[in-house]
Amino acid sequence: MVVAWLILGVVFLAIELRHFAFYAIFAAIGAFAGAIVAVLWPTAFVVQVVVAVIAAGIGIKVARPAVSKAFHERREGHHPGRGVHGALVGEEVLTLDVVGDTHHPGHVRLAGERWLAVSGSDQAIPAGTQVWVTAVSGTTLTVWPVAGEAGYLDLGNAEQGGDQ
Repeated sequence: MVVAWLILGVVFLAIELRHFAFYAIFAAIGAFAGAIVAVLWPTAFVVQVVVAVIAAGIGIKVARPAVSKAFHERREGHHPGRGVHGALVGEEVLTLDVVGDTHHPGHVRLAGERWLAVSGSDQAIPAGTQVWVTAVSGTTLTVWPVAGEAGYLDLGNAEQGGDQ
């Protein structure tokens, strides 16, 4: 039974390393606690399960919030992430090229990566504009210029060679 608990713990560790959700790590700790009980009382399977569940539950309920907060803290400003997509909303980023509507998306640089982005209105946003992420749909960000209306690109005027 000890080997089964150890294998289960390693499987949970592998899952955690793939997802970093901070649930599987505590399930792994519970499995390892069950393995320790299995070494001490090999025939007490019910006790092993109870110890594993309690250890995992305490970790998830008590330690997970602190671990998750520490892991998701940003270096600048030290404010915590708000989940996978929630952490992106409210971020200020820079457009890399013209960002238009859903038929003319552009790109922004966020967390060192290039993300597909669309304008929050029907107006295009020029490259090099500071924008706020206001929503996330799949892997596409919806953005609005920090400068408000001044951050939009007048495509008609720009195509004729005029100023923005």
